Amino acid sequence: MVLHASGQYGKSIDVLQEAEKLSEHLDVVSVSEETKTFLVNERERAYRGEDFEKLMISVIQALNYTEQGQEDDALVEVRRVNQRLQKMKVEEKKPYEQLAIARYLGGVLWENQRDWDAALIDYAEAYRLQPSLEGLAEPLIRLAALTHREDDLENYRAAFPQLVAPPLTREEGQIVVLVEAGYSPEKMSKSYRDGAGELIPIPVYVGRWRSTRAWVSLDGENAQPAVTLTSLDEVAKVHLQDRVGRMIARGLASTAVKAGISTGVGMLTQSEGLGYLSFFLLNLGNRTDLRSWLSLPAEFQLARLKTTPGTHQIAMAFEGTNVFRSVEVKSGRITLVVIRQY
Repeated sequence: MVLHASGQYGKSIDVLQEAEKLSEHLDVVSVSEETKTFLVNERERAYRGEDFEKLMISVIQALNYTEQGQEDDALVEVRRVNQRLQKMKVEEKKPYEQLAIARYLGGVLWENQRDWDAALIDYAEAYRLQPSLEGLAEPLIRLAALTHREDDLENYRAAFPQLVAPPLTREEGQIVVLVEAGYSPEKMSKSYRDGAGELIPIPVYVGRWRSTRAWVSLDGENAQPAVTLTSLDEVAKVHLQDRVGRMIARGLASTAVKAGISTGVGMLTQSEGLGYLSFFLLNLGNRTDLRSWLSLPAEFQLARLKTTPGTHQIAMAFEGTNVFRSVEVKSGRITLVVIRQY
């Protein structure tokens, strides 16, 4: 993520490819490791990452490839995100939604490849997931007209009457500014008390960043506010909450096993005190796993600008900090600009 944030996209790709291999390797569950963590604590096993963190490897890779002009490779990563999420929802019955960041990026990439139908499908899904993007719904109207989807065009015009979206001319291109804003949430330990009064530690996500909007201007013109495309604060909490019930059940089962072992120690030694001591010692190491991918952003924010081909200056203002980028725009194409702002 440090390499990604500093614009060293090729090196970031290499490191994240290793992370992808490691993630796949660790997903193969070790029976001995699981048994050890069942009796001790989850920190005794290798950290496999939350589901959304595994997905974010591909999201960041897609951005890296796009910034390097490798749009085919970027599309592979976007499709991987969408396919994995579909598998999690359908086969694993997890209550996850698609990631708007992946679908919108897919729309941009398909549009640059002039696959208008695929672009429209991805944009439409991004807007369904994140209705706050209504001010940036221009591609929906433009592509619905371009693909002659009259019903969709009528619906979009009714939903966004303030937007006019004529086709891009040979004298026009677009810039999409994607701001990776703030700090992702951090895990903290919280105690869950079962019916017998036993305390079971579970992790909860706590936000580390107060949502602040970036403002983006082009060539010194009036700045426009960026809108939130995906909040990892929200995504992280949904993905962790899906695991909490299983973690509590596992904790209860672990406590019951430890109680049985302690009772056996007491019976074998004919010492009630040793039984209590064994139970105390077995539970002494009870800790929940608080590891997480802390260098991810809290939000992905988006601004979209239409302009003429040539070199332009982008300015992004965020919490008193200004970032300037020189951008080359080509006719009929979308240039993606990724800015990591802490």
